Amino acid sequence: MISTFNFPTKIRFGAGVVDELADYLKDNGLSKPLIVTDPVVANLPFLKRIVENLRLKGISSEVFSDIHKNPVKSDVYKGDEAYYASERDSIIGIGGGAAMDVARAILLRINHREDLFKYDDLIGGDIYVTNDVPHFITIPTTSGTGSEVGRSAIIADDETHQKKILFSPKLLAKIVFADPLLTMDLPPFVTAATGMDALTHNMEAFVAKMYHPICEGIALEGISLIHNSLEKAVLNPDVDSRSKMLLGSMMGAIAFQKGLGVVHSLAHPLSSLLDTHHGLANAVNIPYGMKFNIAGFEDKFRRIARTLDLKDETGEAVVQYLFDLNSRINIPHRLRDIGVKDEHIETLADLAIADFAHPNNPKPVSREDFKALYLEAL
Repeated sequence: MISTFNFPTKIRFGAGVVDELADYLKDNGLSKPLIVTDPVVANLPFLKRIVENLRLKGISSEVFSDIHKNPVKSDVYKGDEAYYASERDSIIGIGGGAAMDVARAILLRINHREDLFKYDDLIGGDIYVTNDVPHFITIPTTSGTGSEVGRSAIIADDETHQKKILFSPKLLAKIVFADPLLTMDLPPFVTAATGMDALTHNMEAFVAKMYHPICEGIALEGISLIHNSLEKAVLNPDVDSRSKMLLGSMMGAIAFQKGLGVVHSLAHPLSSLLDTHHGLANAVNIPYGMKFNIAGFEDKFRRIARTLDLKDETGEAVVQYLFDLNSRINIPHRLRDIGVKDEHIETLADLAIADFAHPNNPKPVSREDFKALYLEAL
């Protein structure tokens, strides 16, 4: 069944919906899209099939995939050069979070020629995003970041590794083609790590301190969908489990308009310093970050526990659920198992306290708190 959701943009959702792409481009007078993806997706059969289907409809696409798994500014500048060199007229982001971030940053760069980080939202740079942007389409291939429905891109400085946020309502896709069939062949590890990323988005958004009951309702339903599908999607996937994960992922991205928190600020430095997969970094850290947040917010955790069908409706039960879920989908419990060493802790704590996510955490987090959490998880 194909569904259309018009929130927060137009979403065509269902098995096989990506086959509508060529007709959509033609209907909108577009014939030369730049497809932005990552090096892995660029070589997968479904991407080659998409390109061939476009060619058969008279649409000449160019694939740009020279990006890092944790994107940096130079990736964006190279993509911008590819757009102009081949005289493109639109951008299609196909992939997971890295591809979507680079696609969206290229989108911004096309008609905004100042240094990319002048537009950093954290220093008020969004006010400079004043020009139009090319037609933008997103096609997710993972169920993690949900950035296909986002309005921002996270790009790191090549030298300092500090992450910057590029944000504008102009960066929202005109349409999303969310096809669960494109996620069917994801390997178990990627499914697990990206799935835990989606769960982290929903959980952190729900407990974030900003008042936003609309996002909280979306977050709880996202938690429920992921709870009922992630393990199946990892160990024995079918279209139903992949569909629920894709929905839960998009809902997490919508919900975290409310904010994120301590878990993301623990995870971002791991990606910047050690090039850790973002979803894996969240997955390992989420039990420790959620445990840190329990005191004073017991009612929020009671509602999460209820959504997870836990008999013991406490924060401690939620934390144990997260450890148990990680075990069932083969995610390690310790940072040392993903390459973190004692000598990394001080630098990680410095990066974490400078991160943009934790100011929305329900309780304040100090540098010493971050250091203690890293040591607890080590």
